[in-house]
Amino acid sequence: MQDVAEQVINPRFRALQDHQITEKNPGDLVTVADHESEVLITAALRAAYPDAVVLGEEAHAQDPALLDRFNAAPHAFTVDPVDGTKNFVNGSPDHAVMIGEVRDGVVVRGWIWQPQHDAAYVAERGAGAYLNGRRLTMAVPASDNHQPPYRTARRAWVGRELPGLGRLELTWACCGVDYPHLIAGDARALVYNHSKPWDHLPGSLLVQESGGWIGGNDGQPFAAQGLGGGLVSAPDRATYDAVVAALGS
Repeated sequence: MQDVAEQVINPRFRALQDHQITEKNPGDLVTVADHESEVLITAALRAAYPDAVVLGEEAHAQDPALLDRFNAAPHAFTVDPVDGTKNFVNGSPDHAVMIGEVRDGVVVRGWIWQPQHDAAYVAERGAGAYLNGRRLTMAVPASDNHQPPYRTARRAWVGRELPGLGRLELTWACCGVDYPHLIAGDARALVYNHSKPWDHLPGSLLVQESGGWIGGNDGQPFAAQGLGGGLVSAPDRATYDAVVAALGS
């Protein structure tokens, strides 16, 4: 991931030409860096794991049936070649490269590389989560009046009141940055109104292995395969339950 970022992402950071940026859908940007990064990472994964399904974000845009094959696969990977593409296009350092690994429907490994922050996050089920080799634990929520805000990725929900909890503020607009911020104590919880596997699998494991909790915004357990609905991630189960209850009120 670091090598790929050095080859095709970093050289384009704050140096993209107009013809290197397109839209998959209105407002949904994709760049030459997304395409080239995904091709290189996918080739490396297929060479190492020829029997695994590799679900890349841009490959899925070209072949939506790839998601069905991923959901049915006993062994699979997700690839988000440039998470936070809008941030990347706008010159923000808050973007990341992400890979998630699924075996028998469970996320077993996850990787997040933030090239502009020189931050490598790695998680393995049952073995912990790490930042540049240092083990991560979920930050203890503040007990005074300076608690961090509850954050949402849905701009239409910014300012929405969660009864008994507080107002929602915007996330960092990149799942590969949002989840590490949650672990660091910069958010009381993260609220998403929809989810794609390549966006959430690495971060979900990072949170769980750091001692946090993640599940559907309807209270259902997190499911790596068949993912698609809203999600809530929190430092603990009690906070998760409180946010889910507030969303439903």
